[in-house]
Amino acid sequence: MERYLIAAGGPKTSSSPFKLLPVLWKPMSKSETDAAKRILGNASDELKRDIGTAPFGNRSDSRTFAGSVANRVRVDEIWLLPDPEEKERWVAKVVCGMTIEEDMVNTMGNIHGACSTFLIDMCSSLAILALAIGKYNDPKLAMVVSQSLNTLYHAPAGIGEELRIVNTTMTLGTRVTSSRTEIWSKTHHRLVSSGIHIKMAPTSKPEDGDKLKAKM
Repeated sequence: MERYLIAAGGPKTSSSPFKLLPVLWKPMSKSETDAAKRILGNASDELKRDIGTAPFGNRSDSRTFAGSVANRVRVDEIWLLPDPEEKERWVAKVVCGMTIEEDMVNTMGNIHGACSTFLIDMCSSLAILALAIGKYNDPKLAMVVSQSLNTLYHAPAGIGEELRIVNTTMTLGTRVTSSRTEIWSKTHHRLVSSGIHIKMAPTSKPEDGDKLKAKM
């Protein structure tokens, strides 16, 4: 089955690049195709569908941390582009959007710093996922965990403001991966917060023999 035909280049076919991720890999229905076409960018409709829906769970009754916030994030753009600073490298740019609601703000009525950091954590990971699968057809490159996340707060944003969350990959490797995020208020045309997210490959589970050697 032909999948992930990226206008920017990359693999022309794949057997199932999402088989290691918690998504349902299947042919796209008409409704899914229509939903994918809403997302701007040069990524394929299949990649737009999977990146745009899989990470958020689509569960209105979710009781996980900030689940109600995560379920309202929408993916608006997915781009795979040559790095403007180094033409032999590629970057992924994923733009998300949402409206600030009551469950996102502090007692002053502005978006809570922890909520901004949560959005940076989640949305920056989508850019890594898009590059790993859309360009390199290797989902294992996206199987990473957070090592550090540095957040800067620039301006407040209140209930009802529309956010534009711009996420761009910086590095993608087998050991360390990084991306950057800027959260903008589309309502007031100002930068609300920004962050650098560094992720690393998780430590593999040691074999019994390795445990024995460690004790000796």
